[in-house]
Amino acid sequence: MIKSLPLSEVYRLLEPGPVVLVATADKNKNNVMTMSWHTMMEFEPPLIGCVISGRNHTFDTLLKTKECVIGIPTAKMIDKVVKIGNCSGRDTDKFKKIGLTPLPASRVKAPLVKECYANIECKISDANLVGKYNFFILKAVKAWIDPKAKNPKIIHHGGKGNFTISDKAVKIASKMK
Repeated sequence: MIKSLPLSEVYRLLEPGPVVLVATADKNKNNVMTMSWHTMMEFEPPLIGCVISGRNHTFDTLLKTKECVIGIPTAKMIDKVVKIGNCSGRDTDKFKKIGLTPLPASRVKAPLVKECYANIECKISDANLVGKYNFFILKAVKAWIDPKAKNPKIIHHGGKGNFTISDKAVKIASKMK
């Protein structure tokens, strides 16, 4: 039998991708937040859409600086990822408190996160939907990956403290006729 699901929980059914970290920098003060509401919008150039609450410190910094780094953590970082999401960068140096290593990026002032297996330097491409929906469209301008990371386990958020860890990479070969 099926039952009604509150509309406030629909997001739990449609989480589009891995939990990521969004790093920003303003006046040499680095910050990082946990984010799971994002989606790829275009392949070339890579465009990434994301929702960042106007209540988050990162929202203000991203609007001001117009750039960030999206770091993709592995499942080994899940405790750090949750801690990052449970404190504010307004009054906390999250890199120091959580034990993350900021590395210089090449195209933006925001730092790469050394502990992430991949980092994507981004600049705001379109902010037209920010005022109404807190929706940023970011353009990837440089990407980095740890070549030793082969099919890393990544984290997906299911809402209400529930996470899924990707466990197995599957390659399906299809033949078009």
